[in-house]
Amino acid sequence: MTNRVDEVAAGFFAAQERLLSTFEQYDGRRRFDRRPWARDDLGHGTVGILEGGAVFERAAVNVSAVARPVVPEAITATRPHLAGQPFRATGISLVLHPLNPYAPSFHANFRYFESGGDWWFGGGLDLTPMYGFAEDGRHFHRTLAAWCARHPDAPYEQWKAECDRYFTIPHRREMRGLGGVFFDRLSTPAAPAVVADGIDTLEPAYLPLLDRRCHLPYGDHQRAWQLHRRGRYVEFNLGYDRGTRFGLQTSANIEAVLVSLPPHATWTYDHSPAPGSPEAATLALLQPRDWITA
Repeated sequence: MTNRVDEVAAGFFAAQERLLSTFEQYDGRRRFDRRPWARDDLGHGTVGILEGGAVFERAAVNVSAVARPVVPEAITATRPHLAGQPFRATGISLVLHPLNPYAPSFHANFRYFESGGDWWFGGGLDLTPMYGFAEDGRHFHRTLAAWCARHPDAPYEQWKAECDRYFTIPHRREMRGLGGVFFDRLSTPAAPAVVADGIDTLEPAYLPLLDRRCHLPYGDHQRAWQLHRRGRYVEFNLGYDRGTRFGLQTSANIEAVLVSLPPHATWTYDHSPAPGSPEAATLALLQPRDWITA
């Protein structure tokens, strides 16, 4: 084991404070409840949670630094040589669920893992609109492409394709949202700089979309559709999300693991939007597409 995990964790904790301050100021009504936690058999971290805000119905920015005696199945499934090895890991994750149905939800995480002499970074950013706007997808993806273009070790097209595959709900045959980028096993010398720049990209990728959408008027119909689409978000997180599985398999802080879920969601039997409706247009966007030249 190295000291790198401690250095990475320190950077993640510093980034967490910056992001909490940014989103607090943007919301304007609520402050984040910062909840440090520590367990002798696991590690430590801080959960930052805001609920019932003017902009965010729920927002969370979490950091953890953990150590366990055995690598969990979520890792050994692709790295069987690490079975039975101890590991250390740290990560920062955020999820933002706006109140306004026209404003998209946003998720991002960056993580570091080391075990048995192996080490790597992983992470990603993805956008989940309840009402889709092509201009929002273009802005989001072009901002991510610009981040990747600054680093030879960050191939946007490859990472985008991986995100499209990952954030697909197999049993629904649809993507969870408009995708983004997703990467794993990044262990080049430049990897820390790629991740640091990725964290700095969160605000310019997302906040302009809130500026456009969070003050649009809406009614009960739009709210009902938002809750229906949030049900899809829950289905993915509980059924397929690797971070959720990792947290459950390592007996992590369960409140921190599940805080990514929206505070309210619904499931309506065999729901289909009316042809030609804004809701139907949103579903049409939930497939892989080229956002850069669109």
